[in-house]
Amino acid sequence: MSDLAGLRIFTGNAYPAFAREVADYLGVALGDATVSTFSDGEIRVKINDNVRSHDVFVIQSLAHPINTHLMELLIIMDALRRASASNMTAVIPYYGYARQDRKDQPRVPITAKLIADLIVTAGAKRVVTIDLHAGQIQGFFNIPVDHLYAAPVLLNYFRGRISNRTIVVAPDAGGVERARAFAKRLNLELAIIDKRREGPNQTKVVNVIGEVAGHDALLIDDIVDTAGTITQAADAVSARGATRVLLACTHPIFSGSAISRLNASPIDEIVVTNTIPPRGTTDVCKNLTTLSVAPLIGEAIKRIHTGVSVTSLFL
Repeated sequence: MSDLAGLRIFTGNAYPAFAREVADYLGVALGDATVSTFSDGEIRVKINDNVRSHDVFVIQSLAHPINTHLMELLIIMDALRRASASNMTAVIPYYGYARQDRKDQPRVPITAKLIADLIVTAGAKRVVTIDLHAGQIQGFFNIPVDHLYAAPVLLNYFRGRISNRTIVVAPDAGGVERARAFAKRLNLELAIIDKRREGPNQTKVVNVIGEVAGHDALLIDDIVDTAGTITQAADAVSARGATRVLLACTHPIFSGSAISRLNASPIDEIVVTNTIPPRGTTDVCKNLTTLSVAPLIGEAIKRIHTGVSVTSLFL
């Protein structure tokens, strides 16, 4: 009998192509489910496969439109729970609302915690995700969370493509730990962008800490949303003499004017992963390379299902 007997994978409408890629990696069929809407916009879900006593994984990134895809995830899991699935894991490559992880102003919610509560209430017994914006979100769950990292995928791409004259750059103070770990793996120096946030999605570069003149600058970030921060960082290192500017990020949200900003910036290559689908836009992001994390997710699913440690996937 196959080690994957009893495994079922389902998905909503957030990124079916990614779920199929994971299923293909595992050599299993994607579960049959109807996920549509009624005429008034309510989400309709029907599980067409027998899942009784099965180990079920629901793959759904909380990508644009995030609220629709969140509700799909919750309703799919509720349907599976009521269909007597023995165990359910929510596989969320991109965990939306992660930037609302604390009260940084009076009378604001901690929405990342609310989302965690909803996922658990819907029936999830475990969560798998990649590059949470804030690592402490793992503590918002009272169930196991496997927090995977896209760094090994990105590192494998850059090894052999960059020189020892490259310097890794953190675009803000919050990304220093991530950039430092990346630099350590590549045996490179680190620089930091000192910025001041002037409002939501509004930042101003104050200074560059580190010597970037005469170096290739490799900017590292987990999320690129409107691209304001990252393009200002690119302008800053370019103005200070960087010979080439590269960008690596895990979650390419690219909302608003992001693509036009990136195309107008001095960034020579943008390397992202496929945790979320490309935005449906007529704008094309130049010099974009997309790496797949489907094998990483697939390997995590296989190890969880068979009871094998996933520790090596965190490294």
